Amino acid sequence: MKSAGSLAGLGALALLALAGCDLPGKPKAGPEVPRPEEVLAFETLYAANCAGCHGVHGQDGAATNLANPKYQALIDDASLREAIAKGVKATLMPAFAQENGGMLTDAQIDALVQGMRASWRRPDAFGGETPPPYKATHAGNAAKGQGVYAIACARCHGPSAQEAGTAGSILSGSFLALINEQTLRTTVIAGRPDIGEPDWRGHIPGRAMTDDEITDVSAWLMSQKPVNPGQPYPAVSTAVQTPGEKPASTLKR
Repeated sequence: MKSAGSLAGLGALALLALAGCDLPGKPKAGPEVPRPEEVLAFETLYAANCAGCHGVHGQDGAATNLANPKYQALIDDASLREAIAKGVKATLMPAFAQENGGMLTDAQIDALVQGMRASWRRPDAFGGETPPPYKATHAGNAAKGQGVYAIACARCHGPSAQEAGTAGSILSGSFLALINEQTLRTTVIAGRPDIGEPDWRGHIPGRAMTDDEITDVSAWLMSQKPVNPGQPYPAVSTAVQTPGEKPASTLKR
């Protein structure tokens, strides 16, 4: 009969042997899924938080063309970071920083800014020319802006909200309700190559738009935003309807 010590020794050897085996279901070293706040890879963060509005590759989305090198050259790091962290007022851009109700840490927001710069910023994006400043230096003159719209925008976007041009209306109340004055200014200056929108040098035949013209037309466009976007709504009948009876609006007259 083997002694208790011998049996214990055999048991220890068996445990060591099993420990070295790659058993089915044995977890790998480290967590299988990292905690959300530990994700710092730009591609992962962008896909989860930005691609839905700005496009899978920073373009062809409903929102700003982030992959546009001119946009990346126009906006500074502080403004880009602030837009991500705090959101953009009067637009659908939400705040992503945890301190503002979002889900991202400061390190993750920094990773997004750095990733965009590394992926999409290009030296000499404006070909040696100096664009107007990112932010307006004074309030715009809406009255003058109407005239600027006529010569710089109407040929593509139409003369009125009811007469949309080939590039679609930017006087539509529904469109204006989703953007703010800074968004308009940025788009005019940097353009949107993903949808064929030129930069500030291509809106007026023969010359570039001036800083004042951009400021004024942005102010005028914002002045066209309706108080209640989407109105008027179709009239809704308040008449009591008998079960099985067709709505009054569908009855033949």
